[in-house]
Amino acid sequence: MKPAVASPCVDVCEMDAATGWCCGCARRLDEIAGWGGAPEAVQRHILDQLPERRVEMHRHGLWLGPWPQTEEQDR
Repeated sequence: MKPAVASPCVDVCEMDAATGWCCGCARRLDEIAGWGGAPEAVQRHILDQLPERRVEMHRHGLWLGPWPQTEEQDR
């Protein structure tokens, strides 16, 4: 059996009114609420959208979650 897709939640639950995205994980409320019951394909589709949302939120000073490490930062 395949393991479930891990939730991107980082326990920083603050919704931005303008975008509708959580400032901690960049998901919308409907994506957060439906995460546990969503098929793996839907969860992966949501995960694929998050990096772009995080960059947009960071650009506007709204991002409160951790910034993912890149190989360059690790050097």
